[in-house]
Order: sequence, then structure tokens, then C-alpha cells
Amino acid sequence: MSKKSVYKRALLKISGEALSGPNRGIDFDSLSLIADEILEAHKLGVELGIVIGGGNIFRGASAEKWMDRVSSDYMGMLATCINALALQEALEKRNIMTRVQTAIQISEIAEPYIRRRALRHLDKGRVVIFAGGTGNPYFTTDTTAALRAMEISAEIVLKATQVDGVYEQDPATGNGGKRFDEIKYIEVLDKGLKLLDSTSISLCMDNKMPLIAFELKKKGNIVRVLQGEKVGTKIQ
Repeated sequence: MSKKSVYKRALLKISGEALSGPNRGIDFDSLSLIADEILEAHKLGVELGIVIGGGNIFRGASAEKWMDRVSSDYMGMLATCINALALQEALEKRNIMTRVQTAIQISEIAEPYIRRRALRHLDKGRVVIFAGGTGNPYFTTDTTAALRAMEISAEIVLKATQVDGVYEQDPATGNGGKRFDEIKYIEVLDKGLKLLDSTSISLCMDNKMPLIAFELKKKGNIVRVLQGEKVGTKIQ
């Protein structure tokens, strides 16, 4: 088996829920396991950007009933910054040089997102964690992942999920039906599959950015995907 990544540069999308424990917030056991997986991926020599969600702390869209959508979305962006700092700390305890860049200005805790600076960090082998979403309300962190992947010239988006790929129906509702090994973006839109929001799907499709959806918490999956093994579902 190859000991190197088949991709020179990749963008890993992690949901906030992946860090969540039974009482939401940050579960440090889950955080530690994810950091261990990223450490093994980093050893392959891949240049890695990470976009992390904030749904374990606050999800803007779910608060529309009680508050203005724009305000709640900004609160969600702040939640991603909390998760990014936690992940940065976990990675640096594993001797991985890391930078957090935010799309909203929080200069005391992170760099502002500057594309050229991000590229420089990646060239030097640092993991760059992109927080704060796109910096705009009404856009999800899935859209952020697609956008940042293209801005940093990543070769692939790795969508780490709670399930092992894309199904005909949501597995959380019962029988998910058929699991796809490969599927086209236009089919995802036509079938109404809920893997990503339509904005991020269209962005990837228009710019020919491939994406692999796979189960995050299965040990070794990030490494397997980077080494070119058939894991999860490939969308292109």
C-alpha cells in the first residue's frame, strides 16, 4: 500500500456535530480521536486545509423562530471559531503546526483569511483551519468548504460525515436504501439528496471539483481516502 497521499492538497470538511458529546458542546474524547486521524493523514505529506462547522454549539438556521436570521448566522460563525481553536490546540499538542484563519475579524485569536497567506502556510506544511464560514450570513460551512477548496487549489473536497457515504434516502430516518459508490453532482441535485446544500453542490459542479463523502469516525478512513482507496461515495 502506498505510504503517500495521491493528492497534493486537499480540503477536509468536518461538521461541528463530529465534536459533539451527549450534551452538545465539545466532547474532548471525540476531539482527540479526530486529531489523531488528522495526524496520520498529515504524515502522508498532504497539504491540508480544514473547514469546521459550529452546529455542536449553535446552528444559525435553527434559531430563525426566535431571532433574526442574520444575527443567528453570525452567532453560528462565532461557534465555528470556538471549534477551530479547540482543534488547533489538539493538533499542536501532536506537533502539527497549525494556523486558524477567520472570515470575520478576530485578530486576538486568529489570522484574518488572506488567500496568499493561506497558500504560504500550506506550502510550508502547516494545516490551515478556516473558521467563520464565508463571513456572510445565509451561507453554510459546506459552501465555505467548496469555496476555500477552489481558492487554495485543492484537488479534492473530503466531506467527513456520520455515515459511510451517500444514500438514496436519509439513513437517520430508517432504511437509507441504495448507497452510491459514485454519483454525479447533477444527480445529487435531481434526486434531492441532502448531502450538501444546493449552493455548495452547484459551486463544485460548475468548477469541476470532485468530492468524497465518507464516515469520519471509522478509524483510518481519512488516510484510506487520501491513499486512493474506494471509501464512501465519490461525487464529480
